[in-house]
Amino acid sequence: MVQSSTYGNGGGPGGSTAVVGISSLVTNDPAQGDGSPLGVIRDAALVIEGDRVVWTGEGARVPATDHVVDAGGRAVVPGFVDSHSHLVFAGDRTEEFAARMSGRPYSAGGIRTTVAATRAASDEALSANVARYLAEALRQGTTTFETKSGYGLTVEDEARALRVAAAHTDEVTYLGAHIVAPEYADDPAAYVDLVTGPMLDACAPHARWVDVFCERGAFDGDAARAILTAGRAKGLVPRIHANQLGHGPGVQLAVELDAASADHCTHLTDADVDALAAGNTVATLLPGAEFSTRAPWPDARRLLDAGVTVALSTDCNPGSSFTSSVPFCVALAVRDMGMTPDEALWAATAGGAAALRREDVGRLAPGARADLVLLDAPSHVHLAYRPGVPLVAGVWRAGEQVVPLG
Repeated sequence: MVQSSTYGNGGGPGGSTAVVGISSLVTNDPAQGDGSPLGVIRDAALVIEGDRVVWTGEGARVPATDHVVDAGGRAVVPGFVDSHSHLVFAGDRTEEFAARMSGRPYSAGGIRTTVAATRAASDEALSANVARYLAEALRQGTTTFETKSGYGLTVEDEARALRVAAAHTDEVTYLGAHIVAPEYADDPAAYVDLVTGPMLDACAPHARWVDVFCERGAFDGDAARAILTAGRAKGLVPRIHANQLGHGPGVQLAVELDAASADHCTHLTDADVDALAAGNTVATLLPGAEFSTRAPWPDARRLLDAGVTVALSTDCNPGSSFTSSVPFCVALAVRDMGMTPDEALWAATAGGAAALRREDVGRLAPGARADLVLLDAPSHVHLAYRPGVPLVAGVWRAGEQVVPLG
């Protein structure tokens, strides 16, 4: 039985905390609970010690701990894993959004507006902006996130963007190949040489991943292959913006190079789907972008039925998807992309972890990092059932309670 009923901070050195009174605990471990991919345990509890989950099970069997938190009959899910964002930026693109809502289609050209503002911003301003949006995301349950460079497009500005990002997360992506820098508009081949040469040399020490926007108006398949191959030679793992604005070589290239993820995947041929199903590359879907650009929705059902591993992410950026809310993206995926509530939650947690090639996050089994979200609801289904409602009632990250109980 429980030794105390005090409210701890999620456990500290030498301490343990039991979260009890959980109506529905999503573990993402099919060996637990109901045996589904979500591994749901009803009337559950879990125990945190240090930064790890050390026990999960039925509440009636919870072991003795130093502290207890009563979930009050609410649901607990793993912290969301947002595996695709662009948070190192300055400036505002409100006018572009308003124009797009009036009928102007989205193209990659709007990125240049943010490039100019980002180059002009100080390191302190950029870092404050990252911190602001990360705090916003954390309040909505995101406990792991990736973010990219890509709004500097010079050696110095890309390197400083990555230094800023690395002060906030370990999941940092070099995206010098977001678009061709304005100075190289007449010589894109020279810009590819810069991205794969001096810029890569300056940026690789600060990043884990290398990315490229393989799309019309950005980089073609040959350039994308050269950039990702060069990054891989420097120890960076490929990921790729693929098939967002139309059919193209991005998805096939991602699978060929064993990229961790192909992101967007809005326009796919049967061969693209077959390649993803046969490979190790995660298809990361970003419904915030389709919502904000009025583009066709990715067909998640088609991918899932083919056996593709799917992740959901926000693509938080100032131009095409200015949302930090994973719950919002979950609701969109269920409403408009053919996913069930269970599939969407898995994609936003374990799927995101797979896209980052992580096994310590995105689940709540013993040994996992203690990243958990308490929902003000009896079931995770409410994430889609009650869209737009602030359902996050508390958040723990690495065992520490970082969003107080509401």
